[in-house]
Amino acid sequence: MFNPDSLITIAAMALMLMLGGNALAEAPYRSPQATAYSPDGARLAVTDYTAANVSLIDPAAGKVVAQVKLNGRPTDVIWSLDGKKLYVSEQTAGTVAEIDAAGAKVVRRLEVGPWPMGLAIAAKPNRLLVCEASMNRLEIVDLGSGKVVSRVDVLRQPFAVAVTPDQSTALVSNLLPEGPSTDPAQAAAVSVIDLNNAKCIKNIRLPAGSSAVRDVVCAADGGFGYVVHTLGRTNLPTTQLERGWVNTNALSVINLKDKSLHATVLLDHPMQGAADPWGISLSPDGNRLWVTLSGVHRLAWIDMSRLPSLFDDNRAALVNDLAALYRNGLIHPIDLPGHGPRGLSVSPDGKTVAVAMYFDGAAVLVDAEAGKVKSKISLGDQPAVSQARLGERIFHDASYCFQSWLSCATCHPDTRVDGLNWDLLNDGLGNPKNAKSMVWSDRTPPAMSLGVREGMEAAAEAGFVHIQFRVVDKPTLEATQAYLRTLEPVASPYLVNGKLSEAAQRGKAIFNDKAVGCANCHPAPLYTDLKKHGVETRSRLDRHDAFDTPTLVELWRTGPYLHSGAAATLRDVLTTQNEKDVHGHTKHLTPQQIDDLIAFLNSL
Repeated sequence: MFNPDSLITIAAMALMLMLGGNALAEAPYRSPQATAYSPDGARLAVTDYTAANVSLIDPAAGKVVAQVKLNGRPTDVIWSLDGKKLYVSEQTAGTVAEIDAAGAKVVRRLEVGPWPMGLAIAAKPNRLLVCEASMNRLEIVDLGSGKVVSRVDVLRQPFAVAVTPDQSTALVSNLLPEGPSTDPAQAAAVSVIDLNNAKCIKNIRLPAGSSAVRDVVCAADGGFGYVVHTLGRTNLPTTQLERGWVNTNALSVINLKDKSLHATVLLDHPMQGAADPWGISLSPDGNRLWVTLSGVHRLAWIDMSRLPSLFDDNRAALVNDLAALYRNGLIHPIDLPGHGPRGLSVSPDGKTVAVAMYFDGAAVLVDAEAGKVKSKISLGDQPAVSQARLGERIFHDASYCFQSWLSCATCHPDTRVDGLNWDLLNDGLGNPKNAKSMVWSDRTPPAMSLGVREGMEAAAEAGFVHIQFRVVDKPTLEATQAYLRTLEPVASPYLVNGKLSEAAQRGKAIFNDKAVGCANCHPAPLYTDLKKHGVETRSRLDRHDAFDTPTLVELWRTGPYLHSGAAATLRDVLTTQNEKDVHGHTKHLTPQQIDDLIAFLNSL
């Protein structure tokens, strides 16, 4: 089937070759990820993830008036309530930058955990809430002293946070599910935080198959909260894509009064998916909920004044009703000029929606009433598209999938794992397996848990054909492969000043001890011997004993573990899931030695 983007792909590749482009551009790309209007609407702040800065835009003039260089890649930005300061999370620096808006300069850096993501302000009592994704916690910072005053454990990779109007409660979206993926109800959850006591009081599990939970917002009347996420139909084999058979995309409604899941509605159309919802924002009057559909390059708004009418009859059935929003005229999609819309914000007067277009290096302003694009504001010069950058865009682009139900990133957010099991047809029917990280997939053949693909290149090609149900052209395939070759593991948050802790050093010695045997199959530097072994990890649904030895890089973020996802934690891998002492000889280890070994594994 002809892909409408084929000509764009070929043209971009030709331009790259003419300009002498290679896999990585010399100058950083402009990649806006989050937007935030100032309280008076006179300024729009936009984070630039790859160029590591934040742009201040005059939306009336349609131009950038200042840019502030940051120490790390910014993931979120918010304004102080008086509009005098901005707070920007610096993901790779472990800090939040406090910026003087008038002077456009960093005046203070707040030391938080290694990997800050979403931000929110709780005005009473002057607290900054920071999602610390690598250590799975919400950090509460006193803005007076600039110090962390509380750390609240949540579930897994907290992505965004929103505060209720009375300032008593926060909702935290956990990007990924926690627990073994053998659980048929496996799903990500929303954590409810009691801000008065700095405690997580409940984790609200979303429908089975929910993952990639991105943005969260609370209604001004305090009645409901809203989150967007993917909704994989993981209890079905991947035999077709029609009507959301493999994946759907959802908005879940949280009842803030009784702290429960009220309903989940699907953002998709029966004939077209709304792949990879990312950002959400409510209009000031609460009548419209705006959503970016990142994988299909759209913005959509939902009529919130009439949405409750769907909940009158059997609201539990809405999670499987592909036509509910469209049948009732409640959702209105808007095509955007560009690729990869992510964060968004609504102007204080409700007239304009600002959308971060990640792959275009620009912010798009949309007339909220007319539903039409008003302007597209570039953050700066954009380097020529390299093959790898093109591949990154394709990886996140659901238009390469039949009916746009999913992208590569749907099952591999940030090119890593989604925490779910999938029953792919490449190794037979009825034996679901855990999604794997793409990091170093080019260096660690064969691919797939049973090694059914020769390597990353073959797996990528087969993925388009058998998962996205499309035969793509050669430039598209080669660009995707080029992008996957650029992936590198990030530094573990468990390192101490970039080095192994004392416990991890002891664990390294245990790892390399021949009597334990970890390094026999997982030798450095790839931490895999590239072979298949039978180590008693076969599950009741498997028909084979030997499985490909996976790399252990970034093990701290790739759970659940084993090909079946039966081990929720590394401790499970070494203990409860190793009863026959074949998958490493660990039964003789003391509890302290197990702790030390885990410390080393988490440091990779």
